[in-house]
Amino acid sequence: MKEAEQLIERLNNGVAPQFVVLDAIDQLAEEGFELLSMEKPWDLKAGGKYMVNQHESSLVAFTMPSKILQQEELANRLENASPYLRIAAAHTDYPALRIKATPDMKTGVYGKINTEVYGGAINPTWMDRPLGVAGRVSLKSDDVFAPRTVLYQSDRPVLIIPNLAIHMNRDVNKGVELNPQKDMLPLFTTDVEHHTFVDFLAEELEVSKEEILDFELTCFATEQAEYVGVTEDMISAPRIDNISSVESCIYGLLDAGVTEHMNMAVLFDHEEIGSRSNKGAASAFLRDLVEKIFVSTGVGAEMVIAAIYQGMTISADVAHAYHPNYPDKEDVTNQPVLNGGFCIKEASSQSYATDAEAISIVEQICKKHEISYQKFVNRSDLRGGSTLGAISSALLPMKTVDIGIPILAMHSARELMGTQDIHSLNQLIGAFFKEV
Repeated sequence: MKEAEQLIERLNNGVAPQFVVLDAIDQLAEEGFELLSMEKPWDLKAGGKYMVNQHESSLVAFTMPSKILQQEELANRLENASPYLRIAAAHTDYPALRIKATPDMKTGVYGKINTEVYGGAINPTWMDRPLGVAGRVSLKSDDVFAPRTVLYQSDRPVLIIPNLAIHMNRDVNKGVELNPQKDMLPLFTTDVEHHTFVDFLAEELEVSKEEILDFELTCFATEQAEYVGVTEDMISAPRIDNISSVESCIYGLLDAGVTEHMNMAVLFDHEEIGSRSNKGAASAFLRDLVEKIFVSTGVGAEMVIAAIYQGMTISADVAHAYHPNYPDKEDVTNQPVLNGGFCIKEASSQSYATDAEAISIVEQICKKHEISYQKFVNRSDLRGGSTLGAISSALLPMKTVDIGIPILAMHSARELMGTQDIHSLNQLIGAFFKEV
């Protein structure tokens, strides 16, 4: 399946949030999207295609309508039930290990790296895996307010966290709690006298180590995405959460092309740690960007508010699939499975931002275009996760629905999804953007 192959390429490329954004920019640039800056005036054209890179790891791409509506025309258009402003949002980050400042540690002849767990990772799944390093590095510059920033990805595994042998921990198979500051420090070298991580990084970047000021570096599993199953009906890969949704947001935007309304794909960083940052869903970034678009076309503040409230957001993030070894962990009537289609995620607590009206819109799109979908609801006695949908909808109070591909082993270093499900999510977001 072509769509599955494209997703596998994205999964292999997206080793850190900055590389997820870089990959998306490359795809969009090939389709004629122009890069804009929030700090400069915009001259937006009818049918124009644009993108904004927010601090390397968040991105907004949008298409202007085939005709830019002025104040009175827009007011008339907003009386239509069909949303004029349509957003599909996902996140670029994933649970992983992040390298701390001053990372070098020494134990005997061994060199280790000081790390911290980012997000809700399943810690044991990171043991004994070859790990690479990727992210961005800030370097000295002549202008103190403009340090040089470079993206870096190691071309080979350079780290590993070895397990303790069962002979030294006989109870390991009864369950063991890993201390992130003690048990999960990656091994870097067996010759600490001659090799340090900072020296390695400087050599890789071809700079002096004195030039390195700071960095945001992720330890990533270097194993590639692979088909599994006798008919290759599953994909096993790192970072399915949430590159699968990123892929569908970009796919849907490109598939829809220019329409009579405004379409927007939004990729936020920091969802896994609560979204409260200058590039997360809890920031003013998206609302500011929406306002800048409308103001740049001569629309007043009152009409901007009207367009927001009349609009609609699809928040795309993965869902929990029915686990055949743990059926007691599933809701008693809502049990989505791999290859059954994407999930509509519901929670009365609003940890998923859905209501009956928004859900019904998605269901009608699916029925009209024969798109497979399922519904996910947590067991009443289990606390589920949350998404950026509830956060973004609080800042942009438009109709919002949370959806996503059902997966197994969520937040593991390697997750599992159905091969066919990317097709249903691609179809839904494309149809959402295209629907008249």
